[in-house]
Amino acid sequence: MKHLIRLFFVFTVLFHSTAYAHDPLKVAVAGLNHDHVFLLLNLYKEKKVEIIGIAESNETLSKKIQEQYKLPASVFYRDLPTLLKHVKPEVVLAYNPTNEHIQVAEVCMPLKIPVMVEKPLATTLADAKRIAALSTANQTPFLVNYETTWYRSNQQLKDLVDKNDVGQITRMIVKDGHEGPKEIGCSNYFLDWLTDPQKNGGGALMDFGCYGANLMTWIKNGEKPVSVTAFTQTLKPAVYPKVEDDATIILTYRDGSTGIIQASWAWPYSVKDFQVFGTKAQLYAQNDKKLVKYRQHNDQPQIIPTETPYFEHHIAYLEELLKHKQSAAEDLSSLSNNVTVIEILEAAQRSAKEGKSIFLN
Repeated sequence: MKHLIRLFFVFTVLFHSTAYAHDPLKVAVAGLNHDHVFLLLNLYKEKKVEIIGIAESNETLSKKIQEQYKLPASVFYRDLPTLLKHVKPEVVLAYNPTNEHIQVAEVCMPLKIPVMVEKPLATTLADAKRIAALSTANQTPFLVNYETTWYRSNQQLKDLVDKNDVGQITRMIVKDGHEGPKEIGCSNYFLDWLTDPQKNGGGALMDFGCYGANLMTWIKNGEKPVSVTAFTQTLKPAVYPKVEDDATIILTYRDGSTGIIQASWAWPYSVKDFQVFGTKAQLYAQNDKKLVKYRQHNDQPQIIPTETPYFEHHIAYLEELLKHKQSAAEDLSSLSNNVTVIEILEAAQRSAKEGKSIFLN
């Protein structure tokens, strides 16, 4: 079934430009203090999405965004319940602290309004399971947005793995992160909660560890690891005194394969790459577009084309998913994947704290 859905997306993405031109998606926004909101706001400027409501309690931030993007004052509300009494969006997009995703679910799911939050799904496994239960009970999608979902290199890598191009998987490695959120100039609104262990659930482990757990769960077709072992440290305590800024997470699977997630706010540069090693070859998604294949370490790598159409970003994906009432199945955005992601991350936190491997049920 998952293959049919992915093929459906490949073909329907060819028409999303027409959809933008005639009937852009009507969205409401829950929160503005996540800097990823600027992608949405820029799509609004390009008339590729229609923002019909914004819930933000910080009036200074609301005013700043209103002026910068020339939004009408009438779309701003103090909170999400009040907003939803006045407008009926096709989807709510949440750009708020991760620990508030559960509140968005509790408001929107009973109203049968689909939701997409920025990664990760939640700060605790209990909240993740509660969100999943609300989504199931109300038969309403609750999805998670990752930048790496829209990387054509990753989509092509998955296709080749499914075709047994690398043979049996033996190891996966993901490196994710950058020089640090403060160092790269994240807004103070974002930093205030991103570096808060309660609101973000941790530091780099949550912020960037989720990417690797998401991709590996996808490649393994939803399979959970047998064990999770993690090591965390704070390399820059003067900058990030409350949370870890560096984490290594090791996953082991029933077939003996392993996954290594390297998540950090202390890289010398920004990185989001993905390596899959198998008994035949290695595939290496070096960035969003470049995918190479190695058969022997010293040989020149084969450049793999990554021109297969896929959704450019989450709005294009939502356009088709909601319009055609498709299930997210085991997509990177799906709840089935992302509850497992939080189970992995919570186990990683326990492992780092207790100094031992955590075995999953």
